[in-house]
Amino acid sequence: MNIFKVTTISFLSLTCFLAKAQQSETPKNLAYPDEKHFANMRQLTFGGDNAEAYFGFDNEHITFQRTSLKDGVPCDQIFYGAIPKSAKKKFDYKLVSTGKGRTTCAYLMPDKKHLLYASTHMAMDTCPPVPDRSKIKKYVWPIYESYDIFVADFKGNITKRLTNTPGYDAEGTISPDGKTIIFTSMRNGDIDLYTMNTDGTNVRQITNTVGYDGGACFSPDGKLITWRASRPQTDEEIKEYKELLAQGLVMPTRMELFVANADGTNARQVTKLGKANWAPAFTPDSKRLIFASNHEHERGYPFNLYLVNFDGTGLERISKDESFDAFPMFSPDGKKLIFSSNRNNGGNRDTNIFLCDWVD
Repeated sequence: MNIFKVTTISFLSLTCFLAKAQQSETPKNLAYPDEKHFANMRQLTFGGDNAEAYFGFDNEHITFQRTSLKDGVPCDQIFYGAIPKSAKKKFDYKLVSTGKGRTTCAYLMPDKKHLLYASTHMAMDTCPPVPDRSKIKKYVWPIYESYDIFVADFKGNITKRLTNTPGYDAEGTISPDGKTIIFTSMRNGDIDLYTMNTDGTNVRQITNTVGYDGGACFSPDGKLITWRASRPQTDEEIKEYKELLAQGLVMPTRMELFVANADGTNARQVTKLGKANWAPAFTPDSKRLIFASNHEHERGYPFNLYLVNFDGTGLERISKDESFDAFPMFSPDGKKLIFSSNRNNGGNRDTNIFLCDWVD
């Protein structure tokens, strides 16, 4: 689920089914001088809010979420495109979700013909309501019970519904061998992690601690998983968590990272940084995590990218923008990193997708 974006991402109207990046020339200095892990950075999208970009199994295609209000895009929809071979060529992408409801958390299937994503379109064609923070007085985001996980082809046709249970089902990613999906569900009354086969069979719950567990993914070697989690401890914290959850809300301002075996056993906490630590992914060698965090900033902003060992040591800040860097993911071959950022947006609130060569 995409969180902590400066604005929400949403769907492109059907008249913009085939969308092209704006005719903007990518500057040569997108990376800061001390971002030593980034080389040959280029900007793929220009304008709107673009986030949660994920590589396909072929290293050449990505899927992502996009909102662009000026294009008539009121809430999240899923887009797909091939990464240009040359930095001089523009990134072309197209809508591959239905254009109805709100969508989130897309991931390309290993057959290179389909993708999975979560959508609310079975409940309504329009965007579900967003929380009224003027009344709630807290930073919260919604857990829509109408989210279910679907498989679709690249023409936007739903080919299979993978979940059909009461409550939130979303945040699905696929194991490197292409056999298993890990996802987040509220089917037991709390927000936990589950696994299932890619055809929706053999559903298993793998976390059971009170608190939000989500945003999970597998390590490149397939042996481990990582995810973000809130862990309310005191009676007051647990009461607040459950009261918000009963309203379909969570407060994601305090989350830490965890790792476990792929089946959920031997779970252990990685970070103890406070604030919001989230969007974890494994490094190509499956030995460290890359993630987004605001823990260095008392006001909760900006967010930057960090590396950390599984035992919490070796913490290294690797991005230097003073606004928002998040949603990092490595290509399956480990050569490239993709992430979302507010850099180079001219001082507005646009969030765009950036691609670079990874320097270890």
